[in-house]
Amino acid sequence: MAIAAETQPQQHKGSSEGAVVDNKRWTVNDFDIGKPLGRGKFGHVYLAREKRSNHIVALKVLFKSQLKQSHVEHQLRREVEIQSHLRHPNILRLYGYFYDQKRVYLILEYAAKGELYKELQKCKYFSERRAATYVASLARALIYCHGKHVIHRDIKPENLLVGAQGELKIADFGWSVHTFDRRRTMCGTLDYLPPEMVESVEHDANVDIWSLGILCYEFLYGVPPFEAKEHSDTYRRIVQVDLKFPSRPVVSSSAKDLISQMLVKDSSQRLALKKLLEHPWIVQNADPSGVYRG
Repeated sequence: MAIAAETQPQQHKGSSEGAVVDNKRWTVNDFDIGKPLGRGKFGHVYLAREKRSNHIVALKVLFKSQLKQSHVEHQLRREVEIQSHLRHPNILRLYGYFYDQKRVYLILEYAAKGELYKELQKCKYFSERRAATYVASLARALIYCHGKHVIHRDIKPENLLVGAQGELKIADFGWSVHTFDRRRTMCGTLDYLPPEMVESVEHDANVDIWSLGILCYEFLYGVPPFEAKEHSDTYRRIVQVDLKFPSRPVVSSSAKDLISQMLVKDSSQRLALKKLLEHPWIVQNADPSGVYRG
């Protein structure tokens, strides 16, 4: 595909995306803009076609004034820097970016089947086969990220898209961080926050294991495990790891065992992602292709 990130002007021969062209400055005129795919806090995402290669992409259009107002320019820069270097089938590609006086444009891989969050709302909850397939593919993507010293820190249904084959794609790296040490920043989404972030103590890559455990629970039960009417009650339940498994829907003891091994207060004792892939529930239920076929 003839799209280059401005930060990577060199030509990459034999790239699966096709040779990257000279580092010309992209403009909005290089794309045919189609229907809106979604709206975010700082702008909109559109279906688009790059005119020269006919490649279909998602074009995320962000307004500079809103980014400035919310003091997130640094966060966006970090997100672009991290995501543009990641190459994994379960991570949404960021091909490049450009900007004009008012807007910043991100050129992203198009995930044809849309938002996982909407699919989960429609289904209420997923089958064990579907949940296990998704959890295993995300575990593989996170092993890849952690190997590159990238902690995602905000794994949740809203940040996951579904590709044309039915494969999951981690799509939002707004809270991710490239790190070699432990960090103290509180970020992410309340229901998915691990105890160490709630208590403002240092955290490391094991925060992503906790979030994946919360996600697995939400896939199977339709709600996150520590949800409560008041924020303070949610915080309390997280810190106490007040984990309860409702009788409905019916979930196997093997799935509950996996979740219980991930949602552990001491982050060093959480089930390692490589061990997760060997867990009987994953082995018995997850499609090895990483694609849920219904």
